[in-house]
Amino acid sequence: MDKPQIKILLAEDDHNLGTILKAYLEAKGFPTTLCADGQEAYEAFTKQSFNFCVLDVMMPVKDGFSLAKDIRKVDTKVPILFLTAKNMQEDILEGLKIGADDYMTKPFSMDELLLRINAIYRRTYFEKPGDSEKTFFQIGKYKFDYARQILKIDGKEQKLTSKEAQLLKMLCDRVNYVLDRSEALKKIWLDDNYFNARSMDVYIAKLRKYLKDDPAVELLNVHGKGFKLLVTGENDQS
Repeated sequence: MDKPQIKILLAEDDHNLGTILKAYLEAKGFPTTLCADGQEAYEAFTKQSFNFCVLDVMMPVKDGFSLAKDIRKVDTKVPILFLTAKNMQEDILEGLKIGADDYMTKPFSMDELLLRINAIYRRTYFEKPGDSEKTFFQIGKYKFDYARQILKIDGKEQKLTSKEAQLLKMLCDRVNYVLDRSEALKKIWLDDNYFNARSMDVYIAKLRKYLKDDPAVELLNVHGKGFKLLVTGENDQS
């Protein structure tokens, strides 16, 4: 991976921390734009091209969650990592529901931040979870274009986030078979810890909603095992 390709948007209202983070990231080869509040960061995002976003949650003018929602309207793929001073489950899950890729609780290690950025960037732009090289799938009446992250039915298009597309591809690669929960967590989230598991449940719920227009398609929870994308008419096996 070519580190200079990773251009980072850093939104942090703590001037001292923001300045230190910017200096550290740039010393590691990541060009970084520092913004002091969410609105300034959003304006920078719409005017420049970024490969990664590191967003503080608590900021003036526009908080990190609101900023992330606005960024997701523009770009569903760019990785987002939240920085939070709170180690509260509700805050963490809120960020994951918005579509964040990860979070870190202050204070944190600079080295760990670097490792997380590299891992998330590699996963988002280079690694493709799943067993096949296929990028196009027919799911009942749905057409799923993995490369473009688009799910279509009856002329309607649903643009998917990177994680949604990765998870749906793994399910498609195992249609009518069980997708092991731990396997999906390790391949897409890199860790099968509690918060990542809760995050995956959110993404499963989103995919189930996207797939509701064809009664021949069901996304099932298989208790104690994982999930199964069931398509009526296909060879069903457990």
